[in-house]
Amino acid sequence: LHYRNGRKGRINSEFNRERQRSVGDIFQEVEEEVRRDRYSKLWKDYGGYIIAAAVALVLGTTAFVGWREYKAQRQQDDSDRFVAAAALSAEGKELEAAEAFRVLAAEAQDGYALLARFRTVDALKELGDIAGAVNELDAIAADDGVDELYRDLASLLAIMHKLDEGDPNDLRTRLTPLLAPEAAWRHSARELSAALALRVGDKELAMIEFQKLTDDVKAPPGARSRAAEILQILGR
Repeated sequence: LHYRNGRKGRINSEFNRERQRSVGDIFQEVEEEVRRDRYSKLWKDYGGYIIAAAVALVLGTTAFVGWREYKAQRQQDDSDRFVAAAALSAEGKELEAAEAFRVLAAEAQDGYALLARFRTVDALKELGDIAGAVNELDAIAADDGVDELYRDLASLLAIMHKLDEGDPNDLRTRLTPLLAPEAAWRHSARELSAALALRVGDKELAMIEFQKLTDDVKAPPGARSRAAEILQILGR
C-alpha cells in the first residue's frame, strides 16, 4: 500500500509538471503568434517604405561614388590642360597660352579656374597687353565667387600695374582697405602706398609709410630692408 501510494504521488507530480509545461508552451506559442502577426502588420503597413529607403540608400551610395569619380576625372583633365597651357607659355607662345588659359578659366573647376585666370594675366603681360591684364585682374577683384584673399591679391596687382599712370585718387581709394591691420597683403600694399605718395610728391606720407614697414617685425625682411634703404635716401 505504501508503495502504491508513493507511485501514485510521483505520477501526480509528473502530471502536474507536464501540465505546467504544456501551459507554458501554449503561452509561448501564443506569444510567438502574436509577434508574427505584429511583424506581419508592420510589414504590410511599412514594408513599402522600408524597401524604398533601402533602394534610396543604394542609389545614393552609387551616385556619390560616381560623382566622386567624375570630379576626380575632371580634376585630372583640368590639370592636364593647365600643364599644356603652361607649356605654351614656356615656349614663348603667349598668345596661344593666353587663349588656352582663358578657355580653361571658363570651363575648369574652381581651383584650376582661378589659377588659369591669374595665368591669363601673366600671358597678357608678356604680350605687352597691360590694359588687358588689368581688366582681367579687375574682373577677379570684383567677383564675389572668389575668396577674399585672392580678390584682394588681384586688386593689389591691378594697382601695381596702374601705379605710374592711374588716377592717384582712385588708386588711393583702392589701396586703403588693403592697408587694414589684419589684411593679408598689407605689407605689399604699404609699399605701393609709399610709392604712390612719392609719385604725387607727398614725401612726408611716403616716409611715414616706409617707417611703418621698417618698424613692423611681421613684415617680410625684403620689404623692411627696401623701406630702410629708401628712408636713408629720403634723408631720415
